[in-house]
Amino acid sequence: MSRTALLVLADGRFPAGGHAHSGGAEAAVKAGRITGAASLEGFCRGRLHTAGLVAASLAAAAVLGAEAGELDAAADARTPSPALRVAARRLGRQLTRAARATWPSDELDAMAGRFPKGAHQPVVLGLVARAAGLEPVDAAHCAAYESVSGPASATVRLLSLDPFDATGVLARLAPEVDRVADRAVEAARRVLDEGVDALPAGSAPLLEIGAEIHAAWPVRLFAS
Repeated sequence: MSRTALLVLADGRFPAGGHAHSGGAEAAVKAGRITGAASLEGFCRGRLHTAGLVAASLAAAAVLGAEAGELDAAADARTPSPALRVAARRLGRQLTRAARATWPSDELDAMAGRFPKGAHQPVVLGLVARAAGLEPVDAAHCAAYESVSGPASATVRLLSLDPFDATGVLARLAPEVDRVADRAVEAARRVLDEGVDALPAGSAPLLEIGAEIHAAWPVRLFAS
């Protein structure tokens, strides 16, 4: 395992397309649910323990070798919003392209052929982590951290929030990110014996509703 590979994969400059997505923050800002650092922290905490936990579990299960098609179907079932499904698959396709150039892998090639429009991003993330020689907990950490770092970064642009304040939010959430990653790995290990129903299915209705409203906007700063 290479810790540097983990840093490359988790780096916001890795060309996986995440910079174009706000993780629901743009809709939350417009609705008045994020107005500053305190409300951003609450938003990120809620996202971490719902969508973040689900994504981290899917990614860890993919590293462990759970069947990718079953994981992708499980991700679909846990994503009621069509707009979020489209966004997740778009991100998955972009991540696949970047990863195939970075860590060539027969498994990633097969994924690209099987899902030409993209598999769900967390599933791809897990397969990328496998190709990079990483562990399930590494993939879970990447997914959990992405679930909060995306909104934090987007809010700096959306609200002109002080980047120091946004980074402070991420630092305060760090222990919870670690715990969510550990929970995700525990759930992923159960998948091998119990199937994908062992995965968490945390619900975040406001994220789903916000995504549908956001997708209908004629002008948006972020894709989702």
